Amino acid sequence: MRRTDFNPETRPRHLILILGDQLDHHAAVFDGFDPDSDALWMAENAEEATHVWCHKQRLAFFFSAMRHFRDEQREQGRIVHYHALGRRPSHDRGGDFGEIMTKDVHRLHPDKLIVTQPGDLRVLRMLENTAKDLEVKLEIREDRHFFVTPDAFRDWAEGKKHLVMEHFYRTQRRRTGLLMRKDGEPEGGEWNFDKDNRETFGKEGPGKLPSPRRFRPDETTRAVLDMVEARFAGNPGSLDDFDMPVTHNEALAALRDFVSQRLPCFGAYEDAMWSGEPTLYHSRLSAVMNVKLLNPEFCLHKVVAAYEKGEAPINSVEGFVRQVLGWREFIRGVYWLYMPKYAERNSLGCSDREVPSFFWDGETDMACVADCMAGLKRYAWTHHIPRLMVLGQFAMLLGVHPYNFHTWHMAMYVDAVDWVSLPNALGMSQHGDNGVVGTKPYCASGNYIDRMSDYCRKCRYKPKRASGDDACPFTTLYWDFLDRHYDRFANNMRMKFQLKNLERKSQDELREIRQRADHIRERIDSGERL
Repeated sequence: MRRTDFNPETRPRHLILILGDQLDHHAAVFDGFDPDSDALWMAENAEEATHVWCHKQRLAFFFSAMRHFRDEQREQGRIVHYHALGRRPSHDRGGDFGEIMTKDVHRLHPDKLIVTQPGDLRVLRMLENTAKDLEVKLEIREDRHFFVTPDAFRDWAEGKKHLVMEHFYRTQRRRTGLLMRKDGEPEGGEWNFDKDNRETFGKEGPGKLPSPRRFRPDETTRAVLDMVEARFAGNPGSLDDFDMPVTHNEALAALRDFVSQRLPCFGAYEDAMWSGEPTLYHSRLSAVMNVKLLNPEFCLHKVVAAYEKGEAPINSVEGFVRQVLGWREFIRGVYWLYMPKYAERNSLGCSDREVPSFFWDGETDMACVADCMAGLKRYAWTHHIPRLMVLGQFAMLLGVHPYNFHTWHMAMYVDAVDWVSLPNALGMSQHGDNGVVGTKPYCASGNYIDRMSDYCRKCRYKPKRASGDDACPFTTLYWDFLDRHYDRFANNMRMKFQLKNLERKSQDELREIRQRADHIRERIDSGERL
């Protein structure tokens, strides 16, 4: 017989916890939801906003998306117990996440708490511990936003000496049927078209580019921008150009804009960079996907449909499918397979070095870093090559501790959630996991940046020079990195060519490179402009 002694305003049967990265209207937490006896609970809190020094746009995006989700749920007639941050700490109605939750559980006395599996192990443990202290049942439901559950990934990984993303990706293509022919072969005759996705813009540049769809802040978003500017005035970044999609409908519009305007050229220029053009042909959908405003399966079907209608080439479509169905799912699997010990990995033996100061303010004479930081400060986003081969590579060559780089990445990137940031930043970018994610460190001299961009044409540093005052810091630190870690990578077949080139350098050259590398580190440590 149905219970009738519950009132979701005063005593809900089930209190559904909606986290900032779980804004999915079709999440498993809504299965069996009864608006007459159940209620939702959401909280903005200072701890989640300050445990890393967050970019203003990151804060604004999360809080605005949460408030819009709250309002949409209320429009459906559901009760939402919501805690918003005020312009000043004195305006808040609670403390950290656990304290706010504890007060509300004492006040509301729900029979059970229900939550979608968080994307951050730290948050999961906090929820478990708080529920245990409160002696209230906590039910953690599967995150149906993903194609592969952590348990399914664990089954796939079992018995494998090395986890190879490409093998995982092909398994998922076969399982889902995405970009597969009826005879079981991949569409286009190949699994991977990466070789076709390394075009550069040449001396002429990209020409006129399609501008991504902009979303004008509404009243709710403007209130968030005002709060963030007042309360987090000293945080990095700017809110002047905030134009992100913050609702499901806006996310759908952003997807349509990408498919029609930029997908056709996305593949060919996927790895290219150009001054003043942070987006180029990329989708900028990672943030709305990572907070669940956009369903990845829906995205993939729309992208594949563009290929089937002849509106986008196979290399662009396969490249996008590989990023979402392959890499994104693989990274999440790695996170839940190896955590919590994964966060402690430091395979290159780095000291506790922090990122340099220009990773916050962009004040450097290195044209590539300065431009990538300008885009990051403005949009809290860059595409994967600036992350990996400019900012990430510089941190690795410099010797930044891999977890410190991850912490910086979490702070500065709007699409960063722990499950996706940690394996990408600590693992792939910094090679801190000893090859779990990438079998070799992603390192190159300044010549790579010169080939893939126009940065070096306007830079005072020379990409071909490894020593001297005008030597490119990337080139100097690249050779110094190979020299310092020669024994570590001597048996890595993917590093064989690079180490052979190192062996061709004379001892005098290497001595000058080491001295120049030490000088670069000293200048960075002293706060001198590099």
